Parts: sequence; C-alpha cells; structure tokens
Amino acid sequence: MRIHPLVTDTETLAAICQRMATADFVCVDTEFMRETTYYPDLCLVQLGTPEEACAIDPKASGIDLEPLLKLLIRDPVLKVFHAGGQDLEIIYNLTGSTPAPLFDTQVAAMALGLGEQVGYTNLVAAYLGIQVDKGARFTDWARRPLNERQLDYAIGDVTHLATLFPRMLGKLRETGRGGWLDDEMARISDPATYANDPDKAWTRLRLPSRKPDILGRLKALARWRELEARDKDVPRGRIIKDETLADLAGSPPRAQADLARVRGLSAAWANNGIGDRLMRALADAPPLPAEEMPARAPQRPGLSSEGALVADLLKLLLKIRAKEAGVAPRLIVRGDELDALAAGVRDGLPMLHGWRCEIFGSDALALVEGRTGFSVQDGRLVMTRLDHADA
Repeated sequence: MRIHPLVTDTETLAAICQRMATADFVCVDTEFMRETTYYPDLCLVQLGTPEEACAIDPKASGIDLEPLLKLLIRDPVLKVFHAGGQDLEIIYNLTGSTPAPLFDTQVAAMALGLGEQVGYTNLVAAYLGIQVDKGARFTDWARRPLNERQLDYAIGDVTHLATLFPRMLGKLRETGRGGWLDDEMARISDPATYANDPDKAWTRLRLPSRKPDILGRLKALARWRELEARDKDVPRGRIIKDETLADLAGSPPRAQADLARVRGLSAAWANNGIGDRLMRALADAPPLPAEEMPARAPQRPGLSSEGALVADLLKLLLKIRAKEAGVAPRLIVRGDELDALAAGVRDGLPMLHGWRCEIFGSDALALVEGRTGFSVQDGRLVMTRLDHADA
C-alpha cells in the first residue's frame, strides 16, 4: 500500500482524490478537537483504499479542501466510516451535506453479533487479529508539527478499515443480512441528523414542564444560548448549563439584577451585556404554539403491573433470540416497542414486519397472546408451544 504521511498542498490532494474516486470504496476518518469551541475544530482527515492511504492537513497554509469535499459529497464512490457520527457532523458543517453512498462498520457489526457499539480497536482485533496502539488518541491534534506517532496512529485507522471492510461485507452477503442495516444507515446518513437549528435547540433538552409558557421561555433561552455560543465559538455549556436554562424557564427573574441570585450564573450577569441579552430573550418569549408542543407518550392501556411483567418476559425473549441470531438487540427492537406490544399495540411496530418478525416478532407476539411460553429443558431456557384445550 502506498502511504502519504501528510498532505499539505492542494495539487497532491487533488491527485489523490482523483485516484480514490475510481476505487471500489474509500475509508474516511477525522481527528478533531472540540473541548473549547462551538464547532469541532477539524485537525486531520484520513483517507484509505486498498491501494493507498493518506493524512490530509486542513490547517496547512494555502491548502484548498475542495478536491476532498468533492470526493466525499459528489463523487459516487462508497465512503466507509466506523462510528462516523462525529465525522459526518464535521462534513455536514463544511458542506451542508453528508457523504453518499455511505457504510458504517459499527452499524454493520450489530448485524454480525459484535455488540451495539463495538469500538474500532475491538473490531480490528476480532477481524484482523491486530492490537491497535491507541496511545496517540488523546493527543493535541491542533498543535503543529504533528509527530510520527500521531500520523502512524491516524493513518492506521483507515488502513485497517480498508482491510476489514471487505471481510465484513462478505460476511453480510454470506448471511444475507445487508438489508438489516438499511434503517440505521439511512438515519446516520440523513443530513437532518446533523442540522443545528437554533429554533430547535430546546428539543434536545430535558423538558421541565409541559406548560406552553414555560416551554416558550425554554425555546427562547435555548435559541439565545445557541447564538451566543456560536458567536463566541465556545461550547454551549460554557455559556450556561442545561439545568440553569430549565430553572430560568420555570422561574424567570423579574429584573436583570435578579440574575445575581441564580445558581450557576456569575453575579456579574446582574449588570453585564450577556445578562441583558438573556433578559431580552425572556421578555420576547411567547408561549409555545400548540403545533410545536411535544407529543405525549402514547397511552397504552393494559400496561399494569402484569403488563410490565409481560414486557420483562419480552426482554428476556429478545435477549435469547438476539443471541441465537448473532445480532445486537437494538437492531431488532428500538425504543419502547416491547412495552407497546405488551400493552396490546400491534400497528406500526417494525419488529412485527420483515426480518425482525422472522427472528423475534412472531415469537414475541405468540408469547403475548398466550400461544407460547418458557420452559427449562436440560438446564436451558427454551420456548414451548402451548396447546389449548379450546383451540
């Protein structure tokens, strides 16, 4: 494999990207810092194919990343990531788009029985028998020059990925599980997943109430904080903590001077500019409109204490069937589907359709409807079909 330790000029970058655009796939990884900034500070981009790999320095003087962005966004070559959420966020921030087509090996690992959030190190060990040296992982990627150990570590992430991806793909084809990944791949590749709309920032917070006036203030405060953090290029928590936002929304101060007594705020907010802007955000906050009110959790009649026991049995069944199938439970069932099934819901549950139904849903439905039960045979817990006299 041809290795380019550090690409610092546009001409070399363009030539590499042009070659990689004709490959079967290109592996992508990034190194960044985000402890002190609003947006992640992109420090390094690594690309790899079976033929060559490189590390690209986005901080190099005069370098134009357009060839890289074209490869990631517009060229049709398959882009392969591992746990690529934060990488995709960075690319979205640079382009407003996400790479396509896309494949994430952490998602694929769920369908191959390697757990719900298998780490890159464990995945490489499982497929390649290689122990990755992670000693450089938490170094300062923004500091220049980068040393040889950092570059070896960074490029290793894509060279190993370029080797293990075809093996994972072959295993998926062998087992016929490629289609099992469609929902998860669609979710992580959806640009809306990474959009950062200040007007929707409040929806990421724990809601202190369902009262429209309180939620209206929470929305206004979350939007104000988002804009302050973006303007100052600092993490939003550096402006004000989530719990303080909720307290202010629930018990708004009457005057700016009252901010001196708010837990989590400096006394200086009583008369400085940021305190003034906070008060103006509160003053202009209308109640949350009815159409923006968060949906209530659906009422599920029948999920009494007995229903909760049925849900527990379903969780046990899920664990058994997931282990037998060699697939992560989260890929089979999401959220509160088990509670819904135990409460009598049948419509709109993905686990009752397609491959999910084949390996779990049909048995789960039979258990809930009393057509099957658990028994112990030779010390093992197994499913037993029940024959009813009145059948």
